[in-house]
Amino acid sequence: MSDTVNERLFAKLEELSAKASELNEQLMDQAVASDPQKSLVITKELGKLKRLVDPYQQFRNVRENLEEAQELAHDKSQDVEMRELAEAEAVELQEQHNQLLESLKMAIVSDDDASIDSIILEIRAGTGGDEAALFARDLYEMYTRFCERKKLKAEVLDQSGSDLGGFKEVTLNIKGPEVYMVLGYEGGGHRVQRVPETESQGRIHTSAATVAVLPEPEEVDISINWETEVEEFVSRAGGPGGQNVNKVSSAIRLVHKETGIAVSMRDEKSQHKNRAKARRVMLTRLYDHHRQQTDAKRDNARKSMIGSGDRSQRVRTYNYPQKRVSDHRINLDLYQLDKIMQGDLDELIEALQTHDKQQRLKNL
Repeated sequence: MSDTVNERLFAKLEELSAKASELNEQLMDQAVASDPQKSLVITKELGKLKRLVDPYQQFRNVRENLEEAQELAHDKSQDVEMRELAEAEAVELQEQHNQLLESLKMAIVSDDDASIDSIILEIRAGTGGDEAALFARDLYEMYTRFCERKKLKAEVLDQSGSDLGGFKEVTLNIKGPEVYMVLGYEGGGHRVQRVPETESQGRIHTSAATVAVLPEPEEVDISINWETEVEEFVSRAGGPGGQNVNKVSSAIRLVHKETGIAVSMRDEKSQHKNRAKARRVMLTRLYDHHRQQTDAKRDNARKSMIGSGDRSQRVRTYNYPQKRVSDHRINLDLYQLDKIMQGDLDELIEALQTHDKQQRLKNL
């Protein structure tokens, strides 16, 4: 990474360090200390800053020690043994310095994302009829296997099956440390090229599914008056293939009046449980809606970055005859389709993270 990028990085970190010092001083002010609400807001902001400021302080200490060791190693007035010891220490410190620098770069460009440990992941069958629904099921299984490997907790919030055992749509809640940094790049259009189970002539078909990855906010991040701002509709739930799930009116549909955002939930037999799940998804979609508006106003450069989660953007193709998975955002082809469909997404995700980090550093 160029010196110019490093200079911008250090300037930003110095700015954040100064802000943290200022907030620490405010907390010591008697007027703030006696106001629990104000001190809570400052403490929360300070906690967020410390995720960057503390590692930066550690980096600065290592850099100072490295400079001292290098200076001592080149000091002709010192005896040979002392210079050799300093040189060996400098090599060790240089490695530590480089590792901390890379960690800082990743931390500063992904700080907001790193704090998100719960997401809503939605998969919907697109063009391709039954084959698209089967592909949506395959994506669902790919992500759940990945979650098992990574010890992430995945819970199905809602699902709508197809006659052949696929999914018209399925909604998951996935929880785990930094989960949005890991799965946030999956949003967009996914395309499959293969011979469908329903194809008797052996012809290759192209089908599609869309994935949305939405950060799940804490309740405090966004508030809704459920009585006045949201319309609720109750109906009976229907299951895969059209059979009845139950004869009680348990399915819930919520519509946010201002934005028109709608959520349907019918997976549970209990109306109360469906309402609770629907409200969680509604909060998440509203949070994402406001977040996208804020990002658009703040930084148009975001459009050039990956991971926006736009359903209309084709992000990946799964080509079964060639056993190839292509990520179109970074022009990456991996001939490991079987492995990837078994949930081994590590190489894909790492490549996407690296590319995204480089793009974001350019826009610091």
